[in-house]
Parts: sequence; structure tokens; C-alpha cells
Amino acid sequence: MSVTPPIDAARVRQLAVDTLQIEAEAVAALAQRVDGGFVEAVRLLLACRGRAVVMGMGKSGHIGRKLAATLASTGTPAMFVHPAEASHGDLGMITAADAVLALSNSGESQELTAILPFIKRLGVPLIAFTGRADSTLGRHADVVLDTSVVREACPHNLAPTTSTTAQLAMGDALAVAVLDARGFKADDFARSHPGGALGRKLLTHVSDVMRSGADVPRVAPDTGLMDLMREISAKGLGMAAVVEGERAIGIFTDGDLRRLIERHGSGVDLRTLTAREVMHARPSTVTADALAVEAAELMEARRITSVLVVDAQGRLVGALNSNDLMRAKVI
Repeated sequence: MSVTPPIDAARVRQLAVDTLQIEAEAVAALAQRVDGGFVEAVRLLLACRGRAVVMGMGKSGHIGRKLAATLASTGTPAMFVHPAEASHGDLGMITAADAVLALSNSGESQELTAILPFIKRLGVPLIAFTGRADSTLGRHADVVLDTSVVREACPHNLAPTTSTTAQLAMGDALAVAVLDARGFKADDFARSHPGGALGRKLLTHVSDVMRSGADVPRVAPDTGLMDLMREISAKGLGMAAVVEGERAIGIFTDGDLRRLIERHGSGVDLRTLTAREVMHARPSTVTADALAVEAAELMEARRITSVLVVDAQGRLVGALNSNDLMRAKVI
């Protein structure tokens, strides 16, 4: 049975701190290299009528896959093509309408350099992420983004650590600059992330989750309190809208009933009261086309659990409460 060697806790902590400091310094140094070449890379991607094809070997390939995913989710169609597979047919995935982003710290990855002449023959723009502008990759590139680092965080200065962090950060910087130049907005992001929490918040409207029609508890202003409570109980929303004609003029909730009883006790026959006398006038409302998350924010700000949904003329068209928003996973 193997024996786990003892851990030097102080050395473990120091290596962690050293790694974070080395990589932080490398990323900070990249800011000084955002020059005209970076702007040209943004221009090339904006002008691309096909896809951004990202390539890289080894650890650079892993970073490349992430960059392709980031670009694709922020308005720039992108895909990752493995350089080794490209030499065996996958080069056909690249068209003259594309732009290629190649990642290699040394700029001499054999599988990548072997296909550079074919990429150039296609006439597609080539953007290089490399630590050596004078490398084979650097010489073939239309734009070189300098991702060089002083040293790797690996104590032997061997394992790609700082260099891949630099590639990752430069890739994120490029993706952010491109999405902004493209005019990519939060709702565009949501459309490519419909299954996520952000997508639900940015794509779900009040009309998607509200109660409507006969499911909305409503009474006329002259409705007696007992009938008002029966309507609340029947519809299960914990409240009822007070409607005059079609306009919502007030709201009454379960909480309002408790406060009404505490306030009047046995001194008043509550059965004689009408909806107009007990309602909250000027109730909190939203429109059906508002985002559901806006309704949630309104409820939180006013410390309420229900809102009425009205049209531009104030006519009642629906209602929703916090439970509806939780079921839709908006909150």
C-alpha cells in the first residue's frame, strides 16, 4: 500500500501565493500591449463574414476552445478546429469567409505551423496569440497579440500556467472589445443562453408568468368584505383586485385583512365594510410586456408579494405573485 508523503503546509501556501502573484503580474503586463494591432484584430473579426476559427495544441488548445465558446456566446460565430485533425481533412472546415485565431506560446507547435501555408493560401486573416512575434506563427500572422510572459508559475518553469492565463485574459479582452463594437447587448446574450438563469431573467416577460382571465381575483368597489374574502380564497393568490369598470383602482390582501382585524377588533362589524373602504388605492402595477425580473424587483422594493398587471389605460389584464416568479425560476 502506498504511503502519502507528508505535506509541508507552509510551502503549499507559499506556492499558491507565488502562483497567483506571478499570474496576476503577467495579466497586468498585457495592458501595456493593447495597441494598434489589437484594434486591427477587432476590425478583422468585425469584418469576418464567416466564422472565427480558433486553433491551438495542448494547453493552448484548451484555452482556444474556451475562446471559441466565448466568442460564439457574445455575437461572433466561432468554432474550434484541432490543428492535428486539420492536417487530415478538417482543414476543409475553414472557408475564405472565415478568420483564424491561432494560439501557441512558442509559435512553433509543429501541428500548427504545418498548416499555416494552407491557411495563408486561403487568404483568410490570421490573428496569432503568441509569446514570440518572430516565431513561425508570428511571421505568418496578419496581427500578433503578444502574450509573452516572464516565467511560468510552475516551480520548474515548464508546465504551461502563466502563459495560458495570459492567453485566456487576452482572449477575453478581445471578445469583450468585439462584442462592444458589434453593439451586442444583454438581451442578445440572453438569446444565446435561454436555458440559464440569466436567460430566464432577460427573456421572461410578465405575460409569460402572470395569471389572466378568470384566474385573476377581482371584485367591484361595492362588494362586501365577506364576498371579497371568498374571491381571494377561491383564486388562491392571497389578494384581489378592486376594479371599477375595467380599471384597477385598488387591491386587498390577506395581510390587509389581518391588519384590519387588529385595528378594529370587535368594535366594528367588518361585514358591513365594502371593498372600496378597505382597499389600498393606487396599487403597485406592471405591464404585461415588462420583464418578469422587473416585477420581482418592484415586489422586493415595496416589500409586497403580489402585483397587478395593467395595460396603458390602467385596465386590469392579469396578476402575479412571488410564487409565480419562483415557479418560473426568475427569482
